Amino acid sequence: MPEQEPNLDQLLDAAGDIVFRLDLDGRIVGASARAVGLLGQARPLCGMMLAALAADADQPALTAAIAGFDAGDPVHVPVRLKTPDAEVWFELRIASLAGAGGAPGLLAVGRDMTAQQATEARLRHMATHDALTGLPNRLLLSDRIRMVIANARRSGQAFSVATVGLDGFKKVNEGLGHPIGDAVLRQAAARLRKTLRDSDTLARVGGDEFVAVLPGTFADAQVKLVTGRLLATFQTPFEVEGHTIYVGASAGVSIYPRHAEDEVRLVALADAAMSRAKETGKARCVVYSPLRSGPPEYDISLEAAMFQAVREGEFQLYYQPIVDTRTRQIQGFETLMRWKHPTLGMVPPVRFIPIAETNGLINLLGAWALKAACVQLKCFEEAARRSLYVSVNISPRQFRNDKFLDVLDDALAYSGLRGEQLVLEITEGTLMIDPAHAETILARMAERKARIAIDDFGTGYSSLAYLKRFPISVLKIDRAFIKDLPESLKDGAICNAVLDLARHLGLSVVAEGVETEPQLAFLEQRGCDYIQGYLTGKPMTSHVAMAALKEDKYATLQPTDRRADTP
Repeated sequence: MPEQEPNLDQLLDAAGDIVFRLDLDGRIVGASARAVGLLGQARPLCGMMLAALAADADQPALTAAIAGFDAGDPVHVPVRLKTPDAEVWFELRIASLAGAGGAPGLLAVGRDMTAQQATEARLRHMATHDALTGLPNRLLLSDRIRMVIANARRSGQAFSVATVGLDGFKKVNEGLGHPIGDAVLRQAAARLRKTLRDSDTLARVGGDEFVAVLPGTFADAQVKLVTGRLLATFQTPFEVEGHTIYVGASAGVSIYPRHAEDEVRLVALADAAMSRAKETGKARCVVYSPLRSGPPEYDISLEAAMFQAVREGEFQLYYQPIVDTRTRQIQGFETLMRWKHPTLGMVPPVRFIPIAETNGLINLLGAWALKAACVQLKCFEEAARRSLYVSVNISPRQFRNDKFLDVLDDALAYSGLRGEQLVLEITEGTLMIDPAHAETILARMAERKARIAIDDFGTGYSSLAYLKRFPISVLKIDRAFIKDLPESLKDGAICNAVLDLARHLGLSVVAEGVETEPQLAFLEQRGCDYIQGYLTGKPMTSHVAMAALKEDKYATLQPTDRRADTP
């Protein structure tokens, strides 16, 4: 038996891993040649506690594993062992061993995990960081905000979240290519990071948007100071491969706990404020306000319900009649989307449309609505036994979607509808986001004979230049200019101006929100072509609309005499 120990040491020396023989207290009584060469160059190992070789942070776990070992199954302990030059990751496997004279002991075998740890670290970094800029991504950002929220609750100190979006970045990608655009984003990230404190978090959350988490920054003066520095970094042009590129930025800020108390709403509200900054001039910062920052706060539960609603067919199309002021006949319908939730009831479009626009669901819903509306119009025509038209709202995201023209072609082909029977309603703001792109798409829509209507005319950009530049057929006067007619002289003057402008440009006009006979008389006398509103019908199901067509019910409204001398 005495010769077993030398034989065991020889076996240990032949092992590729580091190996230690320990007493039950964890003291080293023998070590393999590799263990001595790696860890014992400047010290004798025998007689040392194995835990003393571990990094300070790992010593308690290793000591506990040895002390708690009960001669059962081996235990595995990941630990960093201190070499003369560095700390090296090992996985120690601790098992029972009968030592000299049969005395009980332990055997600790260490497998080098340095490469594995490095790989895992790279994978963790890739999962939590943006590949282009190296900044934290949305996943890590959420974790960081939750940590700051926890600290803020303990300390009672507020903080802010700032979303920064580049202004005019799309033109860089389109004009110079994505490699140049990527270089601009990397430089922008570096500038923003340099401006912030070490305690701040900067993340890239997609495209040209960044989010900064600013602990301890919550007073308006502080917010303006910090965001002012962030935006000022974009006053210097970017130099990339011989190109001098000017790109600005806008920012939106939400403050904990003033505006929200969870990370999802804080980011969503900061994003809403940033959108407001872009809408009101760009290159500025807007602090979130429920009264002026645009869309309502993002509702995650409602978003989940929306996807379920698509699968269950809960969305419906309603139809509001568009009536000829001269004949009082229905000439067409505006299609409006409605959502009847099984427990919430009718969900207002103002709640679900912004969410659909944000998450991209609007493309799916919009494609379905366009095709369904075209098919339904064919049914309406069969009931009325005359030609009609249908008007469909196109959202900004739909309009910018590369597949929109394919969706339009599919709807017309599937329904057999003629292009001139389809009116596509687009807001002024949608056209002015990217006028060059809008001009191209509108021209291709016009090639399909589809007519273009400007929805809510006069409430958006109101640039008369686009009336000349774009192939527009219809102007829709917003209900804001109709509701106080005929008493309001200002609203009357605005309506007269729009009607005169349309008449000289050869455009049709639809007045929205007509609710009274005096409003109808005013508009009819001044040459307004069509009206829609509660006077001639609320939005209705297809069955109710079908009945109205068969009865020709609005023809019973008596037309008034037009006056040649309109004021």
